[in-house]
Amino acid sequence: MDDRIKPGHDDATNQPKLTANAEHIMAGAMPYYITTPIYYVNDAPHIGHAYTTIACDALARFMRLDGRRVKFLTGTDEHGQKVAKSARDAGIEPQEFCDRVSQNFRDMTKLMNISNDDFIRTTEPRHIKASQALWQELQKRGEIYLGRFAGWYSVRDEAFYEEDELTAGADGKKRAPSGAEVEWIEEENYFFRLSAWQDRLLAFYDANPDFIGPRSRRNEVVSFVKGGLRDLSLSRTSFSWGIPVPGDSKHVIYVWFDALTNYLTAVGFPDDTAMFERYWPADVHVIGMDITRFHCLYWPAMLMSAGIPLPRQVAAHGFITLEGERISKTAGNIVEPVELVNEFGADAVRYYLLRNLSFASDGDFSREGLIQRYNDELAKDLGNLLNRVVTMVNRYRNGAIPVPGPASDLEEDLQSVAAGTRQRAEKALEAWEIGNALQSIWSFVRRTNQYLEQSEPWQLARLPEKGAQLDTVLYSAAEAMRLLAIFLSPFIPGASDRILSQLGLGAVGGSAWVREGTWGSRPLSRVVAGPLLFPRIEM
Repeated sequence: MDDRIKPGHDDATNQPKLTANAEHIMAGAMPYYITTPIYYVNDAPHIGHAYTTIACDALARFMRLDGRRVKFLTGTDEHGQKVAKSARDAGIEPQEFCDRVSQNFRDMTKLMNISNDDFIRTTEPRHIKASQALWQELQKRGEIYLGRFAGWYSVRDEAFYEEDELTAGADGKKRAPSGAEVEWIEEENYFFRLSAWQDRLLAFYDANPDFIGPRSRRNEVVSFVKGGLRDLSLSRTSFSWGIPVPGDSKHVIYVWFDALTNYLTAVGFPDDTAMFERYWPADVHVIGMDITRFHCLYWPAMLMSAGIPLPRQVAAHGFITLEGERISKTAGNIVEPVELVNEFGADAVRYYLLRNLSFASDGDFSREGLIQRYNDELAKDLGNLLNRVVTMVNRYRNGAIPVPGPASDLEEDLQSVAAGTRQRAEKALEAWEIGNALQSIWSFVRRTNQYLEQSEPWQLARLPEKGAQLDTVLYSAAEAMRLLAIFLSPFIPGASDRILSQLGLGAVGGSAWVREGTWGSRPLSRVVAGPLLFPRIEM
């Protein structure tokens, strides 16, 4: 069974779009719209939030290098009963509470070197307008009606649950699948006719097998829908911290209806039709597996009922765990991104998380694992390689990167490895196999180190008659480093720019994967020695 995820598909055929080729440049930049979930502001960000955001950032950066016109969205979800309670516990007004916590998430994007184009907050006027406009469209189409709700609700999850989904906790209280406590509520609500969309949702899943990825997540959603759908409660009256229902201000819009609409808000809905037509439908919503139902069931049904095209894909990754246990506030094992970056740097944290990232299973985090990856791969393999290249060019050619002489079998093999690396990394990224993309690139790092060992430039430098051969070796090693900087740019952008700086080049630019990602596609001049790329960490 193919468990890969394909981040871009053609509207008509649902087949993967070709990426990383000159057609994108020649035909004009193709749009690419990618989103993180918007993060709930009941607490400060943790490493799980960084995990999702960095994965999106890697794809967004790759698509820009590939010549795409990227719209990369992240932000914060700021309404709901849980936020109101957190603000009350903090002794401040909800808006002040949201302002504080939302800023923490903005700070995280800067800390982790995230390249988002927009940061949305659901308390912004543009989003309130969009949410009410979507509500009115559904109401106009007869998809919303007033009724009375009685059922189990989790404040922590901001979600409704069926009786058969609940379990009894050790304290005898009923709990949701997430472990959150639920309460029985009864109140007048507006409802969305979700049940009417059951057959159409199943037909859509059948016609678009890659809409939900990986395949295991798709199977879970399909099974749930086949079990039968009930109409969805779409408003609340027991609290007021939310977007008022148009025409009935004693109700506030259900937080998930509000939150999901953010993906439309950020691309101009309902007023900026030019932006909306450019970027919608979204190419991919990237989410954690715990919110698959909202994005793969409720969201498609809402969009269908409003006559709006569906996103091309929802990619749900596994959890990040700490020694096998899911990281969460409830478990008390929160890992703070700020502390990690302050100690190891953003590139090291990004690299470790992405190297271990899997959309098919959970990824385990450990401090020891991070240090080992740092020392063995970033410091020893990559950092030492750059230092050797720059040092030898300075020593043997006074800093000038020479024009190469004739290529031997060793150079031809290195060039072949470079071309193969580029192709394999592209395919892995197209399939959301981010860890595999890095693994392919790291094979090229190690092959370049091996090339230097086999070529022995330090021996060639002792023999004047081998000058042309030494020129070839020095150039080839520098050119391999240049390509590695491009290939690694989506993952460790800061380090990639520092590599190019030591090669006497400017930072990685747009479309570099296409224009400058092949051997000899950009001239080299001089090296500029700099500090160690990744100084070794002593345990």
